[in-house]
Amino acid sequence: MSESTDPAVPADQTGPADKIAAGYAFTGPALDLGALLWDGGCLPDRQIRIPLSMLNRHGLVAGATGTGKTKTLQLIAEQLSAHGVPVFLADVKGDVSGISAPGTAGPKIEERAREVAQKWEPTAYPSEFYSLGGIGPGIPVRSTVTSFGPVLMSKVLQLNQTQEQSLGLIFHYADTKGLELIDLKDLRAVVAFLVSDQGKAELKGIGGLSPVTAGVILRALTAFEQQGAAEFFGEPEFDTSEFLRTAPDGRGLVSVLELPAVQDKPQLFSTFLMWLLADLYHDLPEVGDLEQPKLVFFFDEAHLLFSGASKAFLTAITQTVRLIRSKGVGVFFVTQTPKDVPADVLAQLGNRVQHALRAFTPDDAKALKATVRTFPNSAYDLEELLTGLGTGEAVVTVLSEKGAPTPVAATRLRAPQSLMGPIEPAALDRAVRSSPLWSRYAEPVDRESAYEKISAEQAAAEAQAEAAAAAAEAEKQAKEAEKESARAARSAPKPDPSLAEQVVGSGLFRSLARSIGTQLGREISRSVFGTARKRR
Repeated sequence: MSESTDPAVPADQTGPADKIAAGYAFTGPALDLGALLWDGGCLPDRQIRIPLSMLNRHGLVAGATGTGKTKTLQLIAEQLSAHGVPVFLADVKGDVSGISAPGTAGPKIEERAREVAQKWEPTAYPSEFYSLGGIGPGIPVRSTVTSFGPVLMSKVLQLNQTQEQSLGLIFHYADTKGLELIDLKDLRAVVAFLVSDQGKAELKGIGGLSPVTAGVILRALTAFEQQGAAEFFGEPEFDTSEFLRTAPDGRGLVSVLELPAVQDKPQLFSTFLMWLLADLYHDLPEVGDLEQPKLVFFFDEAHLLFSGASKAFLTAITQTVRLIRSKGVGVFFVTQTPKDVPADVLAQLGNRVQHALRAFTPDDAKALKATVRTFPNSAYDLEELLTGLGTGEAVVTVLSEKGAPTPVAATRLRAPQSLMGPIEPAALDRAVRSSPLWSRYAEPVDRESAYEKISAEQAAAEAQAEAAAAAAEAEKQAKEAEKESARAARSAPKPDPSLAEQVVGSGLFRSLARSIGTQLGREISRSVFGTARKRR
């Protein structure tokens, strides 16, 4: 396994390098990655490239921290833009904004350009800068809760499978009842309503919602909001077709999502990136294989996306990655080792740029061996090579124009022509506010949605209940007043009797009355029975 550029070297010794280089001799448009490394030397006349038409077959940029992954994606993004292909970059650490400014020449740049036969010229590329919900510099990118969906929301709330299913039921209910879930307070209002006395009956026909599960979801939402996540959900919702634009000069627009302000919320931004990709998949038409992709999406810190993911979430990712190719979109996952990416997703990544790996621990050694097994058969000792690569060097294999894997090639990569570092904050702020999108998305809008509708219904129900209670109380008080009046009448003192009443009521009068009554009674009895009156 030796190589030399000396023409005196026998052809059988130069054969392996020539064979590798021949696998990258494409006839159509291609991106230049760098020059072949062989037998410890860099061969500038053996260029390693990737066909432009294969960029929608997805890819992986992997390697240990500090090995040059970010510069690699910057290099690829620059050339895509130059070919008129829009690019989306997730800037997790805040050092990709320099793509909008020309690079700075220096001895290291000049040396690298000479080694790989690169005509290096400082170049700035047309860029737009975005932020999640306006946290940090950038045009705010927002999503409605409905658009985000229950699967992605379950991932970001760290719900288990049962809780995820319950959340799906909540979304279904809100959709059928016309309750728009725009922001997090809308979702919280619906969950609270469905476990209230009034709302329990609403879900009986479709499964119900456990108060315990509802409590878990509400607590998760509260914790999520305390992290500042409420800013990411709302309107105006971002139209992801904005990422497909080109600049007036025909170059592809580089969309940079600035994420340093949310570095401490990795699950949030990784899941949000998945929403962007899923939304593109949903909206774009089928186009099949194109001469060049409509968009290439770089998914940085990809291992965060898959960490703790549910089966449903992984299924959704796998399906999106598999099918979005036919929409003309390429996806590159950027992470530390291939084992960070599930096998079903990894199998769909046709283009690989693998930077150096470290083998300091038994786990590192295991990861190294697993990485080697993901590559085609190679003329290199990959275990040795991958631990010996320098910064800005990588092992490359891509898909040829016919869709077949190219030979594995150790490569010294070209240097980006834009600034390799962040631009000044003031320059970034000027770029953001001068964008035509700033006025469209900067100010949030809070229109009537589920929270307002449920609050209004509850307020009306409470007012009705209060009116009924007031009427009942009034009726009760009226009855009490009536009873009190009767009691007062019974207990009131009687007036003094008149003279006639006093006479009639006296004992003498009653005795006389009895005597008269007796005599009169006898007279009547006699008259009735016909008896005669005795003579004296």
